Amino acid sequence: MRPQIKTEEGRDDLVLFETSPEHYRHWSLSIDGRIATLTLNVNEEACIRPGYQLKLNSYDLGVDIELYDALQRLRFEHPTVATIIVGSGKDRVFCSGANIYMLGTSTHAWKVNFCKFTNETRNGMEDSSAHSGLKFIAALNGSTAGGGYELALACDEIYLVNDRSSAVSLPEVPLLGVLPGTGGLTRVVDKRKVRRDLADVFCSIADGVRGRRAKEWRLVDDIFAPEVFADRVHERAAALAATSQRPQDASGVKLTPLNRRIDGDGYHYQWVDATIDRAARVATLTVRACPPDAATDVAGALREGAAWWPLAMARELDDAILMLRTNELEIGVIAFRTQGDAAAQVRMDEFLAASQDHWFVRETVGMLRRTLARLDVTSRSLVALIDEGSCFAGTLYELALAADRIYMLDLPDDPDKAPGITLSAMNFAGYPMVNDRTRLATRFNDDATVLSALRQHINEPLDAPTASDLGLVTFTPDEIDWDDEIRVMLEERASLSPDALTGMEANLRFPGAETMVTKVFARLSAWQNWIFNRPNAVGERGALKVYGSGRAAEFNRERV
Repeated sequence: MRPQIKTEEGRDDLVLFETSPEHYRHWSLSIDGRIATLTLNVNEEACIRPGYQLKLNSYDLGVDIELYDALQRLRFEHPTVATIIVGSGKDRVFCSGANIYMLGTSTHAWKVNFCKFTNETRNGMEDSSAHSGLKFIAALNGSTAGGGYELALACDEIYLVNDRSSAVSLPEVPLLGVLPGTGGLTRVVDKRKVRRDLADVFCSIADGVRGRRAKEWRLVDDIFAPEVFADRVHERAAALAATSQRPQDASGVKLTPLNRRIDGDGYHYQWVDATIDRAARVATLTVRACPPDAATDVAGALREGAAWWPLAMARELDDAILMLRTNELEIGVIAFRTQGDAAAQVRMDEFLAASQDHWFVRETVGMLRRTLARLDVTSRSLVALIDEGSCFAGTLYELALAADRIYMLDLPDDPDKAPGITLSAMNFAGYPMVNDRTRLATRFNDDATVLSALRQHINEPLDAPTASDLGLVTFTPDEIDWDDEIRVMLEERASLSPDALTGMEANLRFPGAETMVTKVFARLSAWQNWIFNRPNAVGERGALKVYGSGRAAEFNRERV
């Protein structure tokens, strides 16, 4: 289960996102009581694709897939760990960031998806700090550049060795003609509160900032001499652990391998099925609801472990989203469908809402929250199709709320077969988006009157006319028009410019005030994606292309 590109059904470019510690080639994990240490020691030759070497602890997608897996295992398999120290196994270098030769030889789509996955992994660290009490310390034992410093910025605290040579830097603009790809610019000013003029200097010099100045400019929290560095970092880790809500005494839940089948029609799991119509450029993602016999008590959930429906479904959905985003570049639309028993789903949601004081439930809800957040920033048109047999109840209605449009079948003459929507308490508090608001609040622009009225319908099945009156769906075709309306809608969407649709969707999905994370995805990522296409970065003499060759970049000097 190494991160890899694998041949399936005659394909030799299929990226798999599942791995496990025994297959790690770049990271090692050690645990000492409440403190875990994740050590980056990149194997230069173990690239996810051929054609470059991962020198100076630089990383590619395979390195970050391992990091994501390690974080998941710390959340679920090691619940008593309260602080994670992120360190380096190489002398005098922490991490030099994303491998430049990998970026220089990659397609535009590969660069964008790589940056997005890396961004989401860093966001996940901050999410665990905010919601689960799992704190992170970056122990910078040497030079820290680009994506390496962005990894540090995702941590709660940053400590730099004061050896007169080690520096932190974001050298992308002066060296490569691009931007820091995983949130560096935004976190420097929004999270670290670095003054704008100092940030301008910092991001314009390739050599970075060392020692006392790095501390004075708030780029790091403190600096320690080499002989006391490890001890001081450990002291801070212990202090953070003492404030954590993570349990002091608990047994973890083993994350067993996914039961996934890949064939020419898509990606198939126990609870999630992603079926692909490549001619129509549509993937239908069907999620099966919670079964009636799923545990709705803590003891039962722990017994079921990784097979417990909320966790199992979340892991499968997460994998399916990543597989579609990375491996199916020409799929333009993801259509959500659901199946199952709404009453069972409501019971599960009631348990999830009431039991988040227990670590396992809290971490499972966190996994669901982060997985749903992947949808919000996925560059595909998302539609929800609510028809006979659907179960868009509670947590599963979040799939519809993440969609750009929601279609619901109206069966006025056959109410027994008519689909319904059921709201649960989880829709009002359980899954905030990266804008720190729920999808319902985002949908209705924080209109307190509307949200209060919707609360009156919690756990009440809502038919198509009622759902339409409440604003919970976009259109409600009847059975005569349903097939034609859905077909025309999908054909129309497929005919439009994918670039324009991506820009339109990203602008419409996060109305209202921005947060640090929405800035990273909607502002920084949009500029980076544009710059990645420009000749100043990726042309024949662009900075990213000629890096390391000894040739100077040639720039088109027009400012547009």
